[in-house]
Amino acid sequence: MNDSDPPLSPTAVRAAGDVWIVFSRLRRRLRALDGEDDLSPAQAAVLKRLSQHGPASASELAAAEGVRAQSMAKNVAALEAAGLVERHPDPYDGRRRPVTLTERGREQRLGDLRARQAWLARALQEHGGEEELRAVVTAMALLDEVAQS
Repeated sequence: MNDSDPPLSPTAVRAAGDVWIVFSRLRRRLRALDGEDDLSPAQAAVLKRLSQHGPASASELAAAEGVRAQSMAKNVAALEAAGLVERHPDPYDGRRRPVTLTERGREQRLGDLRARQAWLARALQEHGGEEELRAVVTAMALLDEVAQS
């Protein structure tokens, strides 16, 4: 914050703190629902990244996840052994072998996403009425706008 910023209202400060805490709790709870029980958090992160961003080399995955290339190579090998990812030679660079999700990897990832979304939808419905659910939708639109600014 610099001197030209307007002062923060107590409500804005409280809202920021509440959002931080609630998102942290929700993230932990949703991670606990992962169907990827036999995968490490790092391996689950690789599946998520490949699902969202498409094929990548092990070194690109390591850089994106902030881990050593050797650690990523072990994670990719374990995912490959489980049939969740595969590597193919790059037609333009024979030294590069991009990692891609297999159909099984895609299905597992999609099933996990659906399970988390269904749990959250049920929990929201159990704890709030239509008016409160609409307020959540409105709040999420505001938070999305903040995240993209």
